[in-house]
Amino acid sequence: MEITDKLVAYVAELAHLKLGDEQKAQAASDLSRMIGYVDKLAQLDTEGVEPMSHAFPVTNVFREDEVRESMDRGLILKNAPASKEGCFLVPKTVE
Repeated sequence: MEITDKLVAYVAELAHLKLGDEQKAQAASDLSRMIGYVDKLAQLDTEGVEPMSHAFPVTNVFREDEVRESMDRGLILKNAPASKEGCFLVPKTVE
């Protein structure tokens, strides 16, 4: 695959990057090396290799849902710098 200036500009635009001329040349070189590596991987014999989504076996690590007592609201709000009507009071961030 040929890495053109147009392709580099397109990829930079997708990534919301503003690249200078020197950076564009470096990006073209990097893209070329990455595509070359993927081409090298495509040459590997994968006959008989089972597809996988992770390198290690992954099991569900979620615990079962169980109803428990929640912490006391007053105890939690003791650590808050400010509170109002049983809730954390934070500075306004949006006008």
